[in-house]
Amino acid sequence: MGDILRLLTRAQKLVRTAVDEAMTAHGVRIGQNLLLEVLWAQDGLTPGELSARLGVSTPTVVNTATRMESAGLLVRRRDESDARLVRLYLTEHGRAVEEPIQGARGRLEAYATATLTAEERRVLETALTKIIERMTDGPDPGPGPVLDEAGGPGPRADG
Repeated sequence: MGDILRLLTRAQKLVRTAVDEAMTAHGVRIGQNLLLEVLWAQDGLTPGELSARLGVSTPTVVNTATRMESAGLLVRRRDESDARLVRLYLTEHGRAVEEPIQGARGRLEAYATATLTAEERRVLETALTKIIERMTDGPDPGPGPVLDEAGGPGPRADG
């Protein structure tokens, strides 16, 4: 026990670097690919809708969208039925990068998991999903029992 967070952090750094390199080759910065993936599935969302789907703050979406608009990946338009709302739409360039980015992403995932069996990939995906769901609820690192290697009670962290 105790190595999981270190391993998750190391894996995340390596994957993030590889994803950043793959996206940069197509003129997309890290983080922008996440907005693109949602907009490829459903164009014309508001920044608030995007932030809810991605689990990030609305200001983060707005700042990322501003950079993406400057790069010619999307445009902002007022909602036709409610002028208070702004919707984000992909440009032709934003749609054109979908195939190469999805291809690069698929190749990267295949490379990263090449040494895993199909069952190991399934277990990894399930475990990571559970960790994400748990941490989305909010970390609780406060005092309490520490679990030993078998998952049973170990010495207390608070003395």
